[in-house]
Amino acid sequence: MLSALDLAYRIEKGDLRPSAVLEQCASAIAAREAQIGAFAALDLDAVRRRIVAEEAALATAPLRGLPVGIKDIIDTADLPTSYGSPIYAGHRPAADAAIVSMLRRAGGIVLGKTTTSEFAFRNPAHTRNPVDPSRAPGLSSSGSAAAVAAGMVPIALGTQTGGSIIGPAAYCGVVGFKPSFKLLPTVGIKCFSWQLDTVGLFAAQVADVAFAADAISGRPLRVDGLAPAAPRIGLLRTFWDEASPAMQDAVEHAAKCAAREGAAVRDIAMPAILAEALAGHLTIMGYEAWRSLAFEHDRHRAQLSEPLRAYLDEAAAITAESYDAARRQARRAREAFATMMKEEGLDVLLTPAVPGAAPPYGVVTSALFSRLWTLLGAPALTLPAAHDADGLPLGVQIVGRFGRDRETLAAARFIETALAGR
Repeated sequence: MLSALDLAYRIEKGDLRPSAVLEQCASAIAAREAQIGAFAALDLDAVRRRIVAEEAALATAPLRGLPVGIKDIIDTADLPTSYGSPIYAGHRPAADAAIVSMLRRAGGIVLGKTTTSEFAFRNPAHTRNPVDPSRAPGLSSSGSAAAVAAGMVPIALGTQTGGSIIGPAAYCGVVGFKPSFKLLPTVGIKCFSWQLDTVGLFAAQVADVAFAADAISGRPLRVDGLAPAAPRIGLLRTFWDEASPAMQDAVEHAAKCAAREGAAVRDIAMPAILAEALAGHLTIMGYEAWRSLAFEHDRHRAQLSEPLRAYLDEAAAITAESYDAARRQARRAREAFATMMKEEGLDVLLTPAVPGAAPPYGVVTSALFSRLWTLLGAPALTLPAAHDADGLPLGVQIVGRFGRDRETLAAARFIETALAGR
């Protein structure tokens, strides 16, 4: 994998040029893209022309001209955006999404569009897991996670409505960061659920994803160069029986490593109100998806996959009363979560990111361990923590308080360093 932060440092010192980074990415794409299938659209020649024309300015911009993969539900004016659907084959948006414009202003280079499942729903894209191509790479942000894992880009953008940043990052062995709700804008992104859709990032390590989030958002999120204070960690075993023995061991290993380095770690129980609110996630998502995809359902129903048609038909029965009740419950849960973290004196929670290692290719993966944190709008991060007996990565999840994104990143970096024994 490519370290975004290391590449940026080398460009800043003059030891490396953005054009050389692009060629590293192009070499990895040439070597592995036919097998992995991480991209829905690429135009490397156009990217080369832009870097040649703007290299001096790019080298001094916050992102230093680093190439970035963009999930294909995010609009780009210079590349097709198909939203993973034949309905939009060859579609060329008139404008970039707001997050893409922010990325460009920060000196990032849009390398290509990474694959997504149909409208970021559950149907797997054709992408393979770079760690083991016989395995699934996760769901809708699979192309972004796979592109980072395969060294094709140092940074990639994804989105999460249930678990589509946390899950693919865990299965592909990279860091995935889902910021606090609306820290990054969703304007110009194909909506599935406006209460839940969240933009996030993938990179090799915690410092890399923090660097990228800082550069794009303009907020102080970097954690490199810091000596993070030992965090107070709540070990959350909710849905523990749904995690594989290897995943349970990975979470406990991360907790022990953090405690060894001085972190205060203790078991914590989930308040009942949070568990009760989790069911409301599906109510909110379905109610809003039925409306967000009304045009596609009503005008192009035959071009939707059967699973998505069935999902939308079922979602049509969700009443406004049920939807409003779920939203009220979610609001109470957000307040209860903030209160719990404050009263228990916790900085972050530590929990599984996914049930286990990547399942076989084509298997639809579970978002059980991440849906609640999406509903609550809390910052969450996947951290590679171990490998199973087959050598597949096992990712744990770090969850922080809403708006405490830098503190969450700093705690994750502390645990990452503890896991590495340094």
